[in-house]
Amino acid sequence: FADLVLETWDLHCDRNGREHRTADMGCRQLVLRRGQPFSITLRFSGRGYDEGVDKLSFNVETGPCPSETSGTQSHFAMTDCPEESCWSAVVQQQDGESLSVSLCSPPDARIGRYRLTLETCTDYQGSSYQIGDFILLFNPWHPEDTVFMRDENERREYVLSQDGLIFQGTCDYIYSIPWNFGQFEDEVLAICLKMLDINPKHLRDQNRDCSRRNDPVYIGRVVSAMVNCNDEDRGVLFGRWDNRYEDGMSPMAWIGSVDILKRWKNFGCQPVKYGQCWVFAAVACTVMRCLGIPSRVVTNYNSAHDTNANLTIDRYINERGEQERQSWDKIWNFHCWVESWMTRPDLGAGYDGWQVLDPTPQEKSEGVYCCGPAPVKAIKEGDMLLKYDIPFIFAEVNADVVYWVVQGDGMQKQSIRSSDVGKFISTKSIGRDSREDITHNYKYPEGSEEERAVFEKAEHQKKSIREEDEGLHLRIKVSEGANKGSDFDVFAVVNNNTDEERVCRVTLCARATSHNGTLGPQCGLTDPVDIDIEPRAEKRVPLRILYEEYRDKLTQDNLIKVVALLKDHQTGDIIVAVRDIYVENPPIKIRILGEPMQNRKLVAEISLVNPLAVPLNGCVFVVEGTGLTEGQLVKELEEPVEPQAEAKFRLDLTPRLSGLQKLMVDFESDQLTGVKGYRNVIIAPQPL
Repeated sequence: FADLVLETWDLHCDRNGREHRTADMGCRQLVLRRGQPFSITLRFSGRGYDEGVDKLSFNVETGPCPSETSGTQSHFAMTDCPEESCWSAVVQQQDGESLSVSLCSPPDARIGRYRLTLETCTDYQGSSYQIGDFILLFNPWHPEDTVFMRDENERREYVLSQDGLIFQGTCDYIYSIPWNFGQFEDEVLAICLKMLDINPKHLRDQNRDCSRRNDPVYIGRVVSAMVNCNDEDRGVLFGRWDNRYEDGMSPMAWIGSVDILKRWKNFGCQPVKYGQCWVFAAVACTVMRCLGIPSRVVTNYNSAHDTNANLTIDRYINERGEQERQSWDKIWNFHCWVESWMTRPDLGAGYDGWQVLDPTPQEKSEGVYCCGPAPVKAIKEGDMLLKYDIPFIFAEVNADVVYWVVQGDGMQKQSIRSSDVGKFISTKSIGRDSREDITHNYKYPEGSEEERAVFEKAEHQKKSIREEDEGLHLRIKVSEGANKGSDFDVFAVVNNNTDEERVCRVTLCARATSHNGTLGPQCGLTDPVDIDIEPRAEKRVPLRILYEEYRDKLTQDNLIKVVALLKDHQTGDIIVAVRDIYVENPPIKIRILGEPMQNRKLVAEISLVNPLAVPLNGCVFVVEGTGLTEGQLVKELEEPVEPQAEAKFRLDLTPRLSGLQKLMVDFESDQLTGVKGYRNVIIAPQPL
């Protein structure tokens, strides 16, 4: 018999890509999901394959030092009955000199870039052919994969959707910003694989690192560390919270991960300036979705950063409501992390499902700035000893805040105020632009038996004193329209829940604050007011917050912290109320002109009215949206925008994908920054 000579082959990138749900990756290469068959066609010259005479086998290998024992190499012959648990090849059909073969990886294969080789053997004469490379990803569609997710709508949202919403603001004023995850955009997959290849664990021991890439727990931990650069590990983002971002991009200005990942790659893996929690979380979410692990960005309101791990955060203020001393422990008005979906065979039953990964550099874990994966179920149950980092996240959602009032004579008095850490834990709803509240996944109802049992297990006694309904009650209200450029009112509202008249003294103090809890300069203060309050009555003490006062003090976070202090003359009790007020940016209006259709020009009109009493200089609109724009479109306005005038421009788009897409806009200027807007656009498919 003449030797069997391979002439050409076809990896069917398009068809396999569609079947493996990777066709949107736009890369000219074969991208597959593990555990799922894919077909290739081999064409021989001179004669066809003869089963009785020719032996065909394949070799796949990944990583710099592939070996069978590490699971990074496999050599397998053509067979009739493939085994699920290892690599296999089966003849699909034969047509003369052309042969279709179905190959399949095991559902626990290592992910990454593979080389595929064909070996032919006839009468002990053999040849070897390098057929090409492919990339293997996790497969949430395969029941045996550790990232398997049952519901197709969930897989669409958490694996395939390239845009989303991230919740920000305060627990009293929740709003969302749009985000372009763009995990299937050109180059993103290659960048994610590069991130795995330059992580310190890989550089220390390439063989061990590659052999562990079948485990989403391991991958999640690597990604969590590599998204920040605090370990000088050539990580992606540089975190900064001090409102000084001139030598980079302000964290508030980003609207997507693709731009950040491309900058990181193009500048030789130098950290990109600057990120804060939602940017870290969103980039990690892009990387995890890109690799095939279902993931979502989650926001926790009033998130505690408990540095000494005693689950109590002490705050010291004087009798005017001003902060007395700096505390290392912080309360962030919100904090974002990622949840990724996977099983936890390393922890035993009951801990599968959503796992917290937090790439924002806060505390070290096993010597590295990373956090998680921590099973959400373990956080709810207070299982502090399980891997990884449960105590830190437990504190973020459960710590107590205790206010101490330092009196004129130096005496400290604990104020009465219930704790409010870990509120309205939020993520985007499946298939809709609304908020899903997932607080119940993290904690039992406050005051319940189960909560008490969990706190006992976690050795946590609630220190904050509950406000009794019997006495005086204090809260802070905001008038409508806390808009940038306007004055607005806040009120201390005092309720007397007793049957006798009470006399008390009330003070209000307002200060600019940062999203991570750092206090800035004062922008409003009342003199202490003595009030008499009838039985079962309510009284209000107003504080007017003036634009003049806050204009130059506000950080880009647009936050003002108001503290109200009430001293009950009868009992000597001191009650504290605190509220973060988000000062709203103006809306961005987006109009779509014409009928949106795939591969046909579309015009968008984008506008914003300057609400301030001063002109806006250096105005820039940045527009992006997967399937709508090629990368980012930047429009710089030549003229300043006068007070109450409209900044407006039109832009031509040619949508590449059909279906529901998001057009996202960010506006920057000297006086208004990080203004966001988006519009959903339904693109009709191109007629055939």
